[in-house]
Amino acid sequence: MSFPHRSYDLVLRALRGVSPLASGGDSKLARGLRARRGAVRTFVEWAARERQPGRPLVWFHAPSVGEGLQARAVMEALAAQEPELQMAYTHFSPSAEGLARKIPADVAGYLPWDTRREVEEAVAALQPRLLAFTKTEVWPGLARAAREAGATVVLVAATLPEEAGRLRWPARSLLRPVFGSLDRVLAISPDDADRFQRLGVEPGTVEVTGDPAIDSARVRALDADPEASYLAPFRRPRRPTLVAGSTWEPDEAVLVPAASRLRDRLPDLRLLIAPHEPGEAHLGRLEEELGAAHWRTARLAQVEERGEVGEVDAVLVDRVGVLAHLYIVGHVAYVGGGFHRHGLHSVVEPAAAGLGVVFGPGHQNARAAGDLLEVGGGVEVADAHELADALARWFTPPERGREAGELARGYIEEHGGAAARTAEALRPFLLDAPVRD
Repeated sequence: MSFPHRSYDLVLRALRGVSPLASGGDSKLARGLRARRGAVRTFVEWAARERQPGRPLVWFHAPSVGEGLQARAVMEALAAQEPELQMAYTHFSPSAEGLARKIPADVAGYLPWDTRREVEEAVAALQPRLLAFTKTEVWPGLARAAREAGATVVLVAATLPEEAGRLRWPARSLLRPVFGSLDRVLAISPDDADRFQRLGVEPGTVEVTGDPAIDSARVRALDADPEASYLAPFRRPRRPTLVAGSTWEPDEAVLVPAASRLRDRLPDLRLLIAPHEPGEAHLGRLEEELGAAHWRTARLAQVEERGEVGEVDAVLVDRVGVLAHLYIVGHVAYVGGGFHRHGLHSVVEPAAAGLGVVFGPGHQNARAAGDLLEVGGGVEVADAHELADALARWFTPPERGREAGELARGYIEEHGGAAARTAEALRPFLLDAPVRD
C-alpha cells in the first residue's frame, strides 16, 4: 500500500473508532453511522447464501437518492440485456434507505467504511466483475480493492460542473490518482467528459452516454396512477396548482411571498409543497409561515385520509418517495435548492410530468436546468418578485404554462435512452475480467 493510501486508511480507521460518539440520536449522521457498523456483514452473509460465482456480479454504488435513481435506471437496462447477472447496490446517505428497498438488486445496503479491511472483506465476498460508481463519488479504498481483485472500475452518469471543488487545488491534485485509475468514465455530456480529463481520466477511457436520470424520471411519470389515494384528491375538482419540490428554508422564504402575491390575481391557486427533509420541525415552521400569510394548510397524510382537499389551499408533503408522482397533478413546478448551498434538485422529474419548471440561480450543478432554459421549458428567478412575475406569466393565461410544459416534456423525450446506452457500454466488461498490468 502506498503512503497516501496508508495515510487515508489510518485516518478512516481513526474516524471509525470514534464514530460511536456521534451515533446517538435520530440525525442523518447518527443513523448512517449506526447502520454502517453492520454493512460488511450484510454482504458477507448474503454471499454465503446466494452468491453464484458462475454468474458475473455488478456492484453499483450511489451516495443518495438522486444518484440512486440514475443507478437504478442503468441496473434495470443492464438486467434486461444480461438477465443472468447478479447485482449488489450500496448507498451512503440515510435518505436512500427507502430507495434501496426498491432497487432491483440481489443485495442492497449501506456502503462499508472505506478502510482496507472492510472493503477487502466485502469485495472477497461479493466477487464483483464490475464496480460502478455513480455521478461523482468514487471511494479510493473500494476502487483499489476491486481492481486488485480483478474487477473493472467505472463511473456512470459521470457529472462534473465547471464550479466543482474537485477541479480546484488541492482537491484536484489529491483526486487525480483516484480518477486516473478508472477503467471507464461514462459521462452525461461532452463538457463533463472534458472536465474529467482535467481530473486525470485518460481520454481513451471517456465516453458520452447521456443522463440516465432522464429515463428514470420518464418511467416514474408514466407509472404514476392518477387514482392513487394520494393523487386522486387533487384531481376532483381541479384547481391551478403549483407543485414546489425538494424545498429548503431559503427556497420557502422566496416561494411563500411570491405565491401569496400570485394568489391576489389567482384566488383559487393551490400550493403543494414537498420539503427536501420533511421533518416535524420543518413542517411546523412552514405551517406557521403559511398561516401568517392566510393560507389554509393540511398535510398530505390528512388529505389522503379524508379523500379530498376540501377548502385547503396549501398542502405540505409529509413523507418522501412520492414527489415524482405528485408533479402529475400540477400545472407549474418550482424546484428547490437554487437558493441553497447544496444546489438545485432534480428538474427532470417535473419536466417528465409535462410541467414548466422555475428555479433559483444556483443551478450550475444541474445541466438539465440550463438545457430547459434554452428550450423554453424552464425559468431562472433571483428573488420573490421575479418568481411571482414568472408564475403569473405561466398561470395567467394558463396556455403559456401548458406550452412551457410541452417544451419541457419534449426535452425529456429527445434526451431519453441514456440508461440503455450506458448498459450497452458496460456489457463488454462483463464478459471477461480485465487484464491488469
